[in-house]
Amino acid sequence: MKVAIITGGSSGIGQGAAIEVARRGAGVILTYGANRQGALDTVAAIEEMGGTAVALPLDVGRTEDFPAFRDAVTDALRDTWGRETFDHLVNNAGFARMAMFEDTTEELFDAFTRVLLKGPYFLTQTLLPLLENGGAVVNTSSNSALLSGMEEGYSAYASMKGGLNVLTMYMAKEFSNRGIRVNAVAPGSTRTRLADNAFERFPEVIPALAAKTALGRVGEPDDIGLAIAALLSEEGRWITAQVIEVSGGYNL
Repeated sequence: MKVAIITGGSSGIGQGAAIEVARRGAGVILTYGANRQGALDTVAAIEEMGGTAVALPLDVGRTEDFPAFRDAVTDALRDTWGRETFDHLVNNAGFARMAMFEDTTEELFDAFTRVLLKGPYFLTQTLLPLLENGGAVVNTSSNSALLSGMEEGYSAYASMKGGLNVLTMYMAKEFSNRGIRVNAVAPGSTRTRLADNAFERFPEVIPALAAKTALGRVGEPDDIGLAIAALLSEEGRWITAQVIEVSGGYNL
């Protein structure tokens, strides 16, 4: 059985990805920050399908905790699957906040850097010795880092996602000697808990976003989860170093 590690698996895209990956027969180690109950809900949903999942706490903004997390992963792999390695890594955990350029504080900029760019960089580095040759990595980016998704108020957030896109290509180049593929998905507007549950708090924005989307609606976590699962699977075996927009044709 293949095993995937998915960060930020307690809600939204990470939860959708965890369930879709498990549906295809893989075991899942998912991480959570403050939302432990959400992580347990994801585990329960996977177990209800007959799958196997383990939830571990992780703050991707705290690189000093990564060695201990690697130890926890090692224990989970051994105890749950009788393995020493895993096959897939999804760097998904993150947060979003709108801030106009002139209002962006250094504190917010640094938080974005730690969580959205430094975190995936060094978490992948920490876990790389445990990642099987021939495995796959998917990074969750954002179409805010692409021309199609540019909106005012996301200069700092999108800059980190743009950095993640470049990092994706370099990972793909350097990991290729082990047969490890690395890609990124760039979602558009997706109904998640990001930005303090903005979709729940401001439902009036949904029709406007749907109107700007060629396929006529906002994205659901499952839409992105399916794309991530496909990239990890055999269907994605000849795809690497790509940033794939998964937005239903936003601003098309």
